[in-house]
Amino acid sequence: MRPRKYLNNKDLLAEIHKSKNSYSSFLTETDHQFDIILPSLDKINIRTVAQAKRNRADRLQKQAYEAAYLENKKVKQAEFAVDWRKMEKTDLVFRIMSFDHIPLQPGRKKNPKTVADHHVQCNFPPFQHYRFDDNDNLFCVGKSHWEGGLDNGHFSKEQGKMTPKLARMFIKLCERYGTRSNWRGYTYNDEMQSAALLQLSQIGLQFDESKSQNPFAYYTAAITNSFTRVLNLEKKSQNIRDDILEQNGMMPSYTRQNANEQAARDSVLTPLPKAD
Repeated sequence: MRPRKYLNNKDLLAEIHKSKNSYSSFLTETDHQFDIILPSLDKINIRTVAQAKRNRADRLQKQAYEAAYLENKKVKQAEFAVDWRKMEKTDLVFRIMSFDHIPLQPGRKKNPKTVADHHVQCNFPPFQHYRFDDNDNLFCVGKSHWEGGLDNGHFSKEQGKMTPKLARMFIKLCERYGTRSNWRGYTYNDEMQSAALLQLSQIGLQFDESKSQNPFAYYTAAITNSFTRVLNLEKKSQNIRDDILEQNGMMPSYTRQNANEQAARDSVLTPLPKAD
């Protein structure tokens, strides 16, 4: 078996996809797997249809190869190549980023700047899935934040949940990041990890696959910000404690003592200005 990394973008994207599907409703079981992401229906044209066919062919090729690899078959990925030119347009699924099915909420933002500011706040960017019928007409086959049938259902953002595997990935990310040399020495490392895990649970599904295919970098940046925020808060609290201790004639922390000693040495080494 080939060695696996402790986390990779492929596994993260798969779990993000499953988590978002739990908040969504689809016409059939196969309509959840999109082939291309577009900002609007107007972007569906000859070029994007061809790109969707290439993406679908590439995904099918990789799935077939991995299935054979798991059976310990000695095969090459090229053996499972799929000709995208022979694909039917009716097999493609287009993910359209859209707020059309999200209810309006006037006044949610004092100064709305984007389309999202006019609608109910969602835990991830909403979307709809579309297919071509036999007459080359597009019809909707899926909606995010939706419960029930596509025609007789209703908006809902409470029916889904994050997959347990994605939650374990978040825990592993925070634990691994907390062992880095620039963080592991702090006594409040556990608080840093807890704050980062809370942040990931809040923004984990906000990752937008239409803008990037690198969720690992997205989550790492969020963890870094959380760790830094806790560090700044602890430093601020420590400075307040040291000020109170010094005002009462008591011994401050070693960090403040070292800073005071360094300041005293610097004042001694600083040459006095020459008299005129």
